[in-house]
Amino acid sequence: MTALHSGDPAAFAADVLDEGPPELEYEQGVASRRPTKTCAGGALIRDSTGRVLFVVPTYKSVLDIPGGMTEDNESPKAATVREIREELGADVELGPLLVVDWTPRNGVWRDCHQFVFDGGVIDNAVAHDDELEAVVYLTLDEAKPKIYPSLHRRLTLAVKALEAGTTCYAEFGREVQ
Repeated sequence: MTALHSGDPAAFAADVLDEGPPELEYEQGVASRRPTKTCAGGALIRDSTGRVLFVVPTYKSVLDIPGGMTEDNESPKAATVREIREELGADVELGPLLVVDWTPRNGVWRDCHQFVFDGGVIDNAVAHDDELEAVVYLTLDEAKPKIYPSLHRRLTLAVKALEAGTTCYAEFGREVQ
């Protein structure tokens, strides 16, 4: 079974109980009329030389970082751990949150909150998922023409946050103070 969160299961269950009964709608149907956002989690994984690990998806023409969309009632951190296990066959203990980025609607995709965690150092990773052709290690400069500009901006902020020991909030890959 996939974990819905990344914390202690007993503490999480207690926290849910502490919230009390489910909140009722003050106006019938208001919740179903609210917009929904998607959410994704990804990891900044490097090799021992500092290059960034990118996955080569079979379903799009650009590279991406390991991770993916959250499932219903799944936290971004738990989704990142699950996706890394699926994509790379690796169980990782993620480090701190580096970037929270909001991206606007793009074609059929809704606007999204994107979370980037420190994935640590993994040398010689290989693809373990049918949705991936391969994995590659590249510097951000090498990756720039092969990834979305917003991802390049987001990863530049992630590296900066990692080096500074901070977390960054961004909108479409641009830091917001």
